Amino acid sequence: MKMSDSANIKSNSAQNEPAMKGWLFKWTNYLKGYQRRWFVLQNGLLSYYRNQAEMAHTCRGSISLHGALIYTVDACTFVISNGGTQTFHIKAASEVERQQWVTALELAKAKAIRNMESEEDEEIDDSSDFEDWSGVVRKLESQLNDLQTCSDVLAKHWKNLAKSLGEMETNPDPESLQGKSKEVCERATLFRIASNAMVNSCGDYLKSSQSHGHKLMRALQHEKEQRIRLQEMVETLAQQHSKLERAANAHSQIPAVNATNNEDEDDNEFYDALAEGGCSPGHVTDNDEHFTLNIRTGTGHRRNSSDSSSETEETQTKQVVVVTGKHNNIRRPETPSGSSANASPKSNSSKRQRRTRIPDKPNYPLNLWSIMKNCIGKDLSKIPMPVNFNEPLSMMQRITEDFEYADILDIAAKCSDPCEQLAYVAAFTISAYATTSIRTGKPFNPLLGETYECDRTDDLGWRIINEQVSHHPPMVAQYCEGKNWVCFQEFTMTSKFRGKYLQIIPLGTAQLEFKDKHKYSWRKVTTTIHNIIVGKLWVDQHGDMEIIGKDAAEGIKCVLKYIPYSYFTRDSQRRVKGVVMDGEGSVKWIVNGTWDDQVEIAPVTGNTGTNGNPVYETGPSIIAWKRRPPPPESEKFYNFTVLAAQLNEPEEGVAPTDSRLRPDQRLMEEGLWDESNKEKIRLEEKQRAARRQRESEAELAAAEGRPYTPYKPVWFDQTQEDDSGIMHHVYKGTYWDCKANQDWSSCPDIF
Repeated sequence: MKMSDSANIKSNSAQNEPAMKGWLFKWTNYLKGYQRRWFVLQNGLLSYYRNQAEMAHTCRGSISLHGALIYTVDACTFVISNGGTQTFHIKAASEVERQQWVTALELAKAKAIRNMESEEDEEIDDSSDFEDWSGVVRKLESQLNDLQTCSDVLAKHWKNLAKSLGEMETNPDPESLQGKSKEVCERATLFRIASNAMVNSCGDYLKSSQSHGHKLMRALQHEKEQRIRLQEMVETLAQQHSKLERAANAHSQIPAVNATNNEDEDDNEFYDALAEGGCSPGHVTDNDEHFTLNIRTGTGHRRNSSDSSSETEETQTKQVVVVTGKHNNIRRPETPSGSSANASPKSNSSKRQRRTRIPDKPNYPLNLWSIMKNCIGKDLSKIPMPVNFNEPLSMMQRITEDFEYADILDIAAKCSDPCEQLAYVAAFTISAYATTSIRTGKPFNPLLGETYECDRTDDLGWRIINEQVSHHPPMVAQYCEGKNWVCFQEFTMTSKFRGKYLQIIPLGTAQLEFKDKHKYSWRKVTTTIHNIIVGKLWVDQHGDMEIIGKDAAEGIKCVLKYIPYSYFTRDSQRRVKGVVMDGEGSVKWIVNGTWDDQVEIAPVTGNTGTNGNPVYETGPSIIAWKRRPPPPESEKFYNFTVLAAQLNEPEEGVAPTDSRLRPDQRLMEEGLWDESNKEKIRLEEKQRAARRQRESEAELAAAEGRPYTPYKPVWFDQTQEDDSGIMHHVYKGTYWDCKANQDWSSCPDIF
């Protein structure tokens, strides 16, 4: 291979020209080894293709260099990793060629970091320019008011002067003329003073307009560029969506044999791990299933608003291979009530008859432009979004669905082995995402003080109380009581809009306590909603989740990895992989499955790995959770499950703040969307008025020097967790007693 054929360094003068491109060898899998691929380094991205012709339509993979780790393995091999799910092992033809690529990658990485920092600085400058321009506008308005005042005074003095001059012309008496002459002089002086003031005000206004005119031009130019950028982004998304649909249709028409031969093996991590660990293919059999998992060891949850997944302090990462026997699957044990993995919350065992569906969703057209044009010039926080984007459930009812498969916790409560118990808990946490793959409707945002109770003790064995304890930031406190366990959490989140997709990053912590004193805590993973602007909405879950044991379960933990959706992987989509480790860090159970279908757990029976790369063998796997099939025609009523359809069912005796009594939500369920939108606006304005009233009372109290008591939740207390300084909400334990006595005197008027 000639050097000119393998690496072509391009000038960076044109941004759209590749900084470097050429043939390299990329590690694919243990069977194929390194395969020749065409690599392109452009705009901070390293992409690769099977050949140069694919550059026009199919990218096999790419990795962003911003924040990437680039290091050399040997004379010809180097590795690029983003610290997450993407790692490229690349080999060049010679040491010189490897050095050329590594140098180009380092330069591109530095440039990508500079570009991102400059974009952030530009955003800050744009924000400050907007604030400065707002001040300029206020100044010009003030000067215009001064001009208007001067004009009124000048007109008044001119009227008086003209009157005096007219009287002098019509009065022939010399003595009177002498007196009038003095009056005319006085009024002429006043007129001259007013004229000078008018001239000075005009000069000040002209000077201000000229000195700040460039700010107006900058603001107009910025808005123009933003509009053009948005148009280009929408056009690009539409083109990409169209190309992807054509490629998918073309791929589906390829015969199965050809498809097998043409599939790219670049994402098969299992064989990659075998080669690095020195394991032989003798571990691979037709009846075995294999997968790899990066295990991070460490303690403690840590997450901030910029994180997309949970992190641990002082973590180390290692990769393991798991070999499980697919033919050994067995069903998980039944609960004492006889409910199995496919049982559903029907009314047969309940004391009351419950509905199994809600009215069909009406087919109302949505005019996006009518919404967007109403947003121009308004504060986004004050723009009411129509219920067309919603589903007739509140956020508190939506997180209540986390317990649809709470019978898994009943099984876990009977486990004597804490690691086995934790494996079932892991399956329960995964089951909470079961319906999100087909549920894209937005739940109603709860009002401050809004509550939701769900008492299913008679048929499902648990009851829940939720309360919106904070509005800025929005936070829901939840407390659920089961047969031999309690679970409580604070649900709050942050969101990031990236143009193509919206990321929802949960920040709250969930905690589970069994009667045997075993306690566990975890944080949910990131939810991404794709195709916000163009295409069909779809949801993905991704990131790392750590379930950490406490008290009697101190030291054990489960590490779960939610694999991001990929068009090019040969693995099943929506995959979740994980391990349960004891206090010494030894893997005891394997968790494997998908978050939208089922989860299997299996005990580890041995480790055949070498050289520090473990290969775990497992015993018979147990189906710890399997998703129930949706009810008939569920696509007609928001893809609700039976439990979801029952959550908003009217019920007597609930608190006056219960979500079931929320009028806009009830009207939407009944198909009266226009009326629902009107009620939604009324409730939101009532909430804003209540907030303004609290702010006014706080300001008055501060001015008078007296203490002010802020809003406090009704059913939860805010306390400090030990000595960590972290504040969280604790259930008072009074709700169900108040319901029994129908004492709702402490509930606020929110509806």
